[in-house]
Amino acid sequence: MKKTKQSVVIAGGGSTYTAGIVMMLIENQDKFPLRQLKFYDNNAERQDIVAKACEVIVKERAPEIEFIATTDPEVAFSDVDFVMAHIRVGGLKMREQDEKIPLKYGVVGQETCGPGGMAYGMRSIPGVIELIDYMEKYSPNAWMLNYSNPAAIVAEATRRLRPNSKIINICDMPVAIKKSIANILGLKSEHEIVDRYYGLNHFGWWTEMRDKEGNDLMPQLKEHVQKYGYAAAEEEGNPLLDETSWMDTFQKAKDVYAVDPTTVPNTYLKYYLYSDYVVSHANPDYTRANEVMDHREKNVFAECTRVAEKQTAQDTSIEAGEHAEFIVQLAGALAYNTHERMLLIVKNEGAIANLDDDAMVEVPCIVSKRGYEPLCMGKIPTFQKGMIEQQVAVEKLVVDAYLEKSYQKLWQALSLSKTVPSAAVAKQILDDLIVANKDWWPELN
Repeated sequence: MKKTKQSVVIAGGGSTYTAGIVMMLIENQDKFPLRQLKFYDNNAERQDIVAKACEVIVKERAPEIEFIATTDPEVAFSDVDFVMAHIRVGGLKMREQDEKIPLKYGVVGQETCGPGGMAYGMRSIPGVIELIDYMEKYSPNAWMLNYSNPAAIVAEATRRLRPNSKIINICDMPVAIKKSIANILGLKSEHEIVDRYYGLNHFGWWTEMRDKEGNDLMPQLKEHVQKYGYAAAEEEGNPLLDETSWMDTFQKAKDVYAVDPTTVPNTYLKYYLYSDYVVSHANPDYTRANEVMDHREKNVFAECTRVAEKQTAQDTSIEAGEHAEFIVQLAGALAYNTHERMLLIVKNEGAIANLDDDAMVEVPCIVSKRGYEPLCMGKIPTFQKGMIEQQVAVEKLVVDAYLEKSYQKLWQALSLSKTVPSAAVAKQILDDLIVANKDWWPELN
């Protein structure tokens, strides 16, 4: 059956990940054919760098696709089937503040976890809501696939503020972990794994992994994770990890696993269970934001500029992003009714039986034209339930603080976070974050 061609707008056209998404879309025209591809960003200068290169790429590799880059919401969001959103409100400069301010007080400085994630969440909420409103105004039948961080806080905000909107909040971190797991187990790809998983975004556990024939992969996986985490065996290296910071994160999974060997964990749990380790190994003067600005951002923008100047991408180093594959798979399931099984961030409503129905959880879902259907993961153990309920409360309080412009609620959120040692430290961090975010947050009372 011939597939209907789709129209897509990428919101966050100036992102360093956008070119990788374009490459993935072009390489998957058999699975997800496009008639139109648009970029939208409110930062024309950044978008222009990426768009000029992507225009060359599209012209060379898929000239049948109409390509448009714009800062006009009406042009961007009219006549689209999907909005792929990955915006960073405040940019990498504000990410740097999110990371460095907590570290000043001996607290985890990370873009989605702890105080930094809450600060980023307060900035992200209005940006994502604005995109939903543009979509519903100009293309009311479209789906938004939101990839913008911090996904958990954004998901809670969209649940409350736009409960009937066609938005799916997603994250590729479980996919990245499963790629390493497939490598560890000698499988061709993560698509050979059928899993059961529960938790929140960047905060979850696998209880089961099987191959397509139903064979249990967990015993072999657990034996490896106990020794090496999600990194390959010491003598092998890991072809999927090329940065020291990520290698450390994947190796640290062995210590996170030790806390509950009945499951295997999401790597981000290290920020909550081993926050002292994370802080002791962090450089408060040079964080991940600096690393990205000095390497990834410069390299991607330099290559985009080179492609635009040469007017050819035949020898480009730009590759299809691994994270983009997940987005294309999800969009294809919604458009063509493929009933994919995918991890999504959705309203609980019984998926985790002993957790509040209105918690925004990350669980396997079946995706089709009618949307998504969460699978039931049953009741979860006391340890995970306690951790999840604490973190859900943090995320709800952050959204409360945004909606009510409440200093008190945000202080409570920081105080409740497992990454923060006391309410006194929480208050110091909060006061510094308010100063840093004066141009981005609502004024708190």
